[in-house]
Amino acid sequence: MNVAFIVGVSAFVFGYGLGSIPFGLLMTWLAGFGDVRTIGSGNIGATNVLRTGNKWLAIATLLGDLLKGTAAVLLTKYYLGTDASLIAGLGSFLGHLFPIWLGFNGGKGIATYIGVLLAIAWMVALAFGAIWLLLAAIFRFSSLAGLVASLTTPVILYALGNPKAAILFTALTVMVWIRHRSNIARLLAGTEPKIGTKT
Repeated sequence: MNVAFIVGVSAFVFGYGLGSIPFGLLMTWLAGFGDVRTIGSGNIGATNVLRTGNKWLAIATLLGDLLKGTAAVLLTKYYLGTDASLIAGLGSFLGHLFPIWLGFNGGKGIATYIGVLLAIAWMVALAFGAIWLLLAAIFRFSSLAGLVASLTTPVILYALGNPKAAILFTALTVMVWIRHRSNIARLLAGTEPKIGTKT
């Protein structure tokens, strides 16, 4: 095995390990709300945690899921370089979607997606956040806001001259849309719960 392969595998495993930490599940359990997977959409992400009625718990979950992606990329970049950090970013995202601790059934990825993006291109992450906030304020659907914002990310990265990151986020965006297929169906049917609703 060559050094590049070992570095790549190490970066992926490190990123996956960080990404697989289920902050939403841990925080709701520690706060006495039980298993967050039994309420709302059954998801472990911040939007579903908000359905417990505790906005601070939802904010903490959002930050945890976001920063684990950021940490995976920045730490790997410092020790192993830029290319390895992209692999770590992929690993952290997949770890959040498919955590080994939860039978490979995790969250839908938006917060960790933003966290990885923040570490790679913080200005693009700000653009993502602005788009999300605007659409969420208008339509009150977290899923819709995240889906639309994710579509713009690879385009902006490519336009700014970062083709490797654009390729990575094209793949991440496809996975985000696949993981949100039930949300898309509910949006089309008019049954998607809005931000802040408990059911």
